[in-house]
Amino acid sequence: MKINRLPSQPGDWPPSEPPNQSIVVSSRVRLARNLSQLPFPGWAKKAERVQSLELIRPSVEALSAMKEATSIALHDLTALEKQVLVERHLISREHAAKGVGSAVIINKKQTLAIMINEEDHLRMQSIRPGLQLKNVFKMIDAVDSELEEKLDFAYSHNLGYLTACPTNVGTGMRASAMLHLPGLVLSEQINRVVQGVNKIGLAVRGLYGEGTEAMGNLFQISNQTTLGQKEEEIIGNLTKVIEKIIEHEENARAVLVEKRAHTLHDQIGRAYGLLTYAYSMTSKEALNLLSVMRLGIDLGFFEQDYRHPVDALFMETQPAHLQKGSQQKLSAEERDNLRAEIIRNRLKDFPRPDFAKTAAGDPPAS
Repeated sequence: MKINRLPSQPGDWPPSEPPNQSIVVSSRVRLARNLSQLPFPGWAKKAERVQSLELIRPSVEALSAMKEATSIALHDLTALEKQVLVERHLISREHAAKGVGSAVIINKKQTLAIMINEEDHLRMQSIRPGLQLKNVFKMIDAVDSELEEKLDFAYSHNLGYLTACPTNVGTGMRASAMLHLPGLVLSEQINRVVQGVNKIGLAVRGLYGEGTEAMGNLFQISNQTTLGQKEEEIIGNLTKVIEKIIEHEENARAVLVEKRAHTLHDQIGRAYGLLTYAYSMTSKEALNLLSVMRLGIDLGFFEQDYRHPVDALFMETQPAHLQKGSQQKLSAEERDNLRAEIIRNRLKDFPRPDFAKTAAGDPPAS
């Protein structure tokens, strides 16, 4: 996998048949680890960051899960290439700001990415489609165990793993799921759900994590507490909450179909019309409209065969992917024009939404 081929290689995205695909887009588990004998990245001098990178990188590259992986030094990437990796959720926005002394190693399927010298010496993450938190944790736990045999991690018998941010001390784990919740948004129930999730100690964030907007009706739900809990307990509790949110979303969609059909049909019809005929479209508008089209597929107004092109457009129409794919520098206006052109071409054979099933009383596709 070369960085200049990323826009045409979506890895395991979009998914084939993962659990709860229509609502849970992806599951991710991230572990934070630090070396015991060197300053954490935020306090390290340049030479110390380079030293820790030289200690860590060979061990990561030798992992059994990293066969045919790509190992990239951050200072070798342009700002655009870094942003492509951010849009792929392979590095964080904070890591994209790093240079000498930082790197990322990504496996061939783009389901495993290990950042070196982000906020911590190691930020290891596994990401897979659908609700697969247990499987994702199993994968990253195996990587962690393999690395722990080679590297001396900073660890306290009283506190657990030591991290740069106090909120990560303990397991050093952040588990999260990306949920597509247009039903709750359209029925104006999303704020109540978010408040309920926050009250039980979980965090709700936008598309690219903390401080970002929930574009495309996509929300990240994650744990906030890592101290005093076992990893399996965190995964289990989060999974239960996600399953409850799935239930709320399914109920909201059912109510929309049964009691607000005209509003629902209007939203899907408008999304279809704009996506198939517009000649200029911002990234935010595209994500929001594609989200409504995805809802239409979930509800059976479009055939399931059309899910793949819609899902792929979520990623391919992001600003850095457009810029990288065009092989030339584009202004904001040119990106908006190109985005609309790509969407029109991709959806040119897309049929009009078929609302007849619902009108006849047939249940929507689940």
